[in-house]
Amino acid sequence: MRIRPATPDDAPCLPAIERSSGAVFRSLPDLAWVADDDVQSEACHLDLIARGKAWVCVDEDDRPTGFLNGHGVGDVFHILQMAVLHDLQGRGLGVALIEEAKRFSMSRNMRALTLTTFRDVPWNAPFYRRRGFRILDEHELDERLRGILNHEAEAGFPRERRCAMALVSRTWPGASRAYHRWRPIPAWIKRSAMGAAANGIFPSGSQAGS
Repeated sequence: MRIRPATPDDAPCLPAIERSSGAVFRSLPDLAWVADDDVQSEACHLDLIARGKAWVCVDEDDRPTGFLNGHGVGDVFHILQMAVLHDLQGRGLGVALIEEAKRFSMSRNMRALTLTTFRDVPWNAPFYRRRGFRILDEHELDERLRGILNHEAEAGFPRERRCAMALVSRTWPGASRAYHRWRPIPAWIKRSAMGAAANGIFPSGSQAGS
């Protein structure tokens, strides 16, 4: 396993990886439909590779087997999506991708990572909790995170089962600040969010593979 930055040449195969990753939802009768939901499009991946941040884990032939992407929001890095091929889940690829995002954030003196995901799906919130993330209470949500959750609800994801999570390291600058002091979301991400249902940008973290 090797982690490297994603390149435009990787973009064509990444939607298929997310589709494969989502197959695990077929084991949950009430959420099986997620396996057939929209995924991030090739165009979306190209946009995030160019203007956001994206990494892939690759095999010995340098073929992507998983990815994580997101964008910086002030001094916070927001994870939009993480996916690992279904047959390779449970082998630590997702953990390695998160560690890469953490290293990137620390190198840029960012104070936290955020994401949204399912509260009660074993490979969602419980997985991230084991990585040090915690679920944010409703009063801790800023306009950005609340907007993402609302957008997910409009796309059909049950709001009561979704949550925002954050990881703040005590070794990072500003770690003691209140969670509600997130920065505004960049305009280009707002524009992307308007077409999220078509492009598959949200929901983020819903198909994370460990």
